[in-house]
Amino acid sequence: MYPEDRKYSKEHEWIKIEGNIGIIGITHYAQEELGDIVHIDLPELGKEVKQKEVLAVIESVKSASDVYSPVSGKVIEVNEKLREKPELINEDPHNEGWIVKLELSNPEEYNSLLSAAEYKNYIGS
Repeated sequence: MYPEDRKYSKEHEWIKIEGNIGIIGITHYAQEELGDIVHIDLPELGKEVKQKEVLAVIESVKSASDVYSPVSGKVIEVNEKLREKPELINEDPHNEGWIVKLELSNPEEYNSLLSAAEYKNYIGS
């Protein structure tokens, strides 16, 4: 359920690295806790974020929840499909439901994140 080719934050985001680009989304656990997602506020292209800063806001039928950046970087792409189909995050949180792509400004931060096994242990599954 939690792909081994990425790392996870204690705030329930995942990041997959491709070169100097990080693809970021929320975990299966996070989307289950949120319930049915009805809207997402995506960041502006070019926005600079630091590790653990708010990157996006997800609204579900239950509540609104901040998405925190697991690493520092610059937003270079957002998942435009989510504007029309935010439920993609519920349907496929680790693939089609990705949220943003960041150009990493401090790749070392990736090493501070949890492996899939560590994350599963952290959420108690």
